[in-house]
Amino acid sequence: MADFSVSMDFSLTAPLSSSLFLSHLLLLFQPGKLNSEEVKVLGPDHSMLALVGEEVEFSCHLSPYLDAEHMEIRWFRSQTSEVVHLYQHGQELYHQQMTQFHNRTKLLKDDIAVGSMVLELHSIVPSDEGPYGCRFLSSDFSGEAVWELEVAGLGSDPHISLEVFKEGGIQLRCSSHGWYPKPKVQWKDHQGNCLSPKSEAINQDAQGLFSLETSVVVKGGAHRNVSCFIQNPLLVQKKEFVVQIAEKFKKQGKNEQGKLMAELEKLQKELDWRRTEGQAEWRAAQQYAVKVTLDPATAHPSLEVSEDGKSVCSHGIAPNRVPDDPQRFSEQTCVLSQERFSVGRHYWEVHVGRRSRWFLGACLATVSRVGPTRLSPAGGYWVMGLWNDCEYFVLDPHRVALTLRVPPRRVGILLDCDAGKLSFFNGSDGSHIFTFTDTFSGELCAYLRPRAPDGTEHPDPLTICTLPKRGPRSPEEDHNDTWLQPYEPSDPALGL
Repeated sequence: MADFSVSMDFSLTAPLSSSLFLSHLLLLFQPGKLNSEEVKVLGPDHSMLALVGEEVEFSCHLSPYLDAEHMEIRWFRSQTSEVVHLYQHGQELYHQQMTQFHNRTKLLKDDIAVGSMVLELHSIVPSDEGPYGCRFLSSDFSGEAVWELEVAGLGSDPHISLEVFKEGGIQLRCSSHGWYPKPKVQWKDHQGNCLSPKSEAINQDAQGLFSLETSVVVKGGAHRNVSCFIQNPLLVQKKEFVVQIAEKFKKQGKNEQGKLMAELEKLQKELDWRRTEGQAEWRAAQQYAVKVTLDPATAHPSLEVSEDGKSVCSHGIAPNRVPDDPQRFSEQTCVLSQERFSVGRHYWEVHVGRRSRWFLGACLATVSRVGPTRLSPAGGYWVMGLWNDCEYFVLDPHRVALTLRVPPRRVGILLDCDAGKLSFFNGSDGSHIFTFTDTFSGELCAYLRPRAPDGTEHPDPLTICTLPKRGPRSPEEDHNDTWLQPYEPSDPALGL
């Protein structure tokens, strides 16, 4: 039932008559009488993006908050007759639901008493793309909200195979599947220049997903390496497979074809192994979760650290924090953790949300906050970053681009002081991203750098996540830990 607040002031110079005052109270408390012009239905205020195979939540609520338990609440496609999910007379009715949504929806109605409902839609497919809406209906009120759902599918890792030697060169074939919408595919040389494909075919299957197959002929002496580059235009995400081709293979032709194919197959198996092992390593890393708190005393004046020491965002230099020497802070707009680590393993996660720019990692506690002009391990920093929402990279010590299957909303960091390793994990899909291997010459602390301006009106802060405490690991588990290293093929003819 709606919660109305009534204030009565008996000091008015012209008080209402008792009968008129009573009629006002009766109107005020009469159940079900709503002013439809004052009550609004609010849904997502922007288009939503969902990944193929995953789930999405449609949240709708009344403003102001009203009890909706006895209302009809309908989620629909482009028109109300196209029912996605229906709540009516206090129960969910499935017989009017469109066939494509059978067994794929779940209604969360814990907050129905304040007019708030959430509908989960599972196992997203391309055909789910399009307009959606929710409608609240009672005997004297009707209102609805509409929004758009976009669907994206990030396809499989490119598979490279050697077909035959043609036209005095090597023909490479690249294939991948599971993309949506239609991907863009290119062959590139070692300088990033586009190569003309020998053939290209992009087809759509019955589920609406795109598969592709393209080939290129690499002639002797023309290129040191070639990459198959596939990009999802909606996600602004890419996948790339790089093949380095030694001169001896270009010159010796068919005699080396079998060896080259064997190496390519070995690389493909290595990619599959790395993805599986990366997820297992991420789960194992969480056993070493520790408390990490940001130290406001180390924060650049343009940064604001939350009271609990868990979040940091950039708002420009505060008037009461202008440094004596502004140039001193021109490079390192960062904040460090209070905790210092010198032995053992330590794991923490940072929620990066939808920020378009950030740096995360660890640094030596003794380094200056100003640091070098360019961050590098040589300068006591081991970091990963995102720039302009499209380029993930690490500095090792030079800028190394990273290709991620799914944009991370949380990034896990595992520091192994004894082994000299710092690993990054994608908290969105559990995959391993990158591992630094170095000798740490002192205590280390967590390093966060939001990077401003972010380009959004209200950018998400960087937030240290609260992780569940795990029990101690057995000596056998510690002994069986597996660390992923960059793959180095036995033959220099091929590489990642």
